[in-house]
Order: sequence, then structure tokens, then C-alpha cells
Amino acid sequence: MNLFCFGLGYCADYLSAKLIKQGWQVSATCRTSEKAAVLEASGIRPVLLSGKKVTVTDLGKADHILISVPPEQDGSDPVLNFAGAALAALQDQIKWVGYLSTTGVYGDHQGAWIDEETPAGLLSERGQRRVAAEAQWAATGLPMHYFRLAGIYGPGRNSLRALQNGTARRVVKQGQVFSRIHLADITRILEASMANPNAGRAYSVCDDTPAPPQDVVTYAAELMGVSPPALQDFATAELSPMARSFYGENKRIRNNRIKEELGVSLEYPDYRAGLSALWESGTY
Repeated sequence: MNLFCFGLGYCADYLSAKLIKQGWQVSATCRTSEKAAVLEASGIRPVLLSGKKVTVTDLGKADHILISVPPEQDGSDPVLNFAGAALAALQDQIKWVGYLSTTGVYGDHQGAWIDEETPAGLLSERGQRRVAAEAQWAATGLPMHYFRLAGIYGPGRNSLRALQNGTARRVVKQGQVFSRIHLADITRILEASMANPNAGRAYSVCDDTPAPPQDVVTYAAELMGVSPPALQDFATAELSPMARSFYGENKRIRNNRIKEELGVSLEYPDYRAGLSALWESGTY
């Protein structure tokens, strides 16, 4: 099996390492020779972009494609811009394409429970760009699978680490909840989809328990035996425009589809399980 990654971020890197151990061949795009050397050292075939388009030769024998590159500011998809022709030429070879999207495509639902079939609420600009990018990929005719990721946490990216670094905050907005998902469970979901492709399907990638963000920080502090940071009211908290925009969407997302269609049993069904495991492992 041969996976080609457009972008090798947090999720793609974790998945690639696991697949290589299973005997997969993995390739990934990069932009610098330094990064290419790092990829090679980890067993990944680098494809150095350097402003050029990806060719059929670059893709090689890839039969699985993972896209983790966000859309441009105008909503266009950069991967389609520089690799669309090569992907189209290998359409018969490619068995599965995974697009890492976001739960932002659902918009705001004022805290209500939703699923993949719920009509979108009011969309942020980021959500609109993701909706546009998903539509562009759907028009390619490739065997697309859309993974709408909730807030990602895992080793190196979690409230325990934020507390250790002094960057954790407890910002309170009445009634606000967020969904989240552990990195290991994202990988389980992607692997399950690769094993059982269903072209055109979208999946909400989240755990069972949407929760207020301040509760997550409080629990992490309890695990560490430290005092949590003081509560801050959202209305007066100093937040970047990006951080503040996330609070403009409030929804509880059902994850039935990943369980019923992909047969996934989450290793970390809520933030307590995920943070506890990270703390006990000492690798947070």
C-alpha cells in the first residue's frame, strides 16, 4: 500500500509513522531541502515542491492520498492548483482520498446536537472556505472521504502542556462547548476508512463529550496537582481575533457515523480519558 501526503502536519505525521511500521510506502510534500532530509530520515519519501507542480512521476504508485493543506484565503484549494492534473491522470490507480476538513463547515447551532446531515448554521469565513474546498474536491470525481476534525489534542498539544508552559487560560462564555478528538483516535478513524472506503462520505471526527473549554483546563490542573489559572470572562478577555472567532460557533456534534459505518471504538471517548492517559504516560 502506498500513501501520498499533501502536507505532513500533526495528524499526517502520526498516521504515516504508524503505517510505515505496517509496511506501507509513504511519500509527502515539503518545501525545503532541510525538511526533505528529516522526512527521509523517518522513512518517508520527500517530494520537494519548490514552486513546481506535482507530476504523475512524483505521485508514483500512490493509491491512497491524504490532504491536510488548508484552502487559500479566496477559498481555492492549493493542492488542486498544483497537483489536480496529476491526480486526475491517476484516477484509476487511486483507491482512497482523505481530506482533513473541520467541524467549522457546520457553522453555529447555539449549542444544539447536530450530525453530518444537519444543514449548516451561520458560517465563519474559515467555515465558508472549507465548504468551498470540499465542493472543489467533490467535483474531481476522485474517491473522496471528508474528515471533519474537532479540536485536536494529543502528545505535545494539550492542556497539560499549556499549563506547564504557562499558556493555559480558562475563558468562560456562558453555555459554550467545544468538541475535541485525540490524535490517536483520528488515526484509528482514518485507518478504518482506508480499510472500508465509501467514496463521497463525510465523517464527524470527535469524541463523545462536548465540554466547556475551562473544564478541560481545570481537569488537567487536577491531574498535575496545580492550581488552575483564574477564570476570565469572554466579554473582557484579551483574545486574538482568531481565538475569539472560535467562540462564535457553539454546537454538540454526534459521532455515530464513525462507530456505525467504520466500526470505530474510540480509545479516548472524552477529554478525561485522553488527558489521564497522557499524564500517566509522562509523554504529554
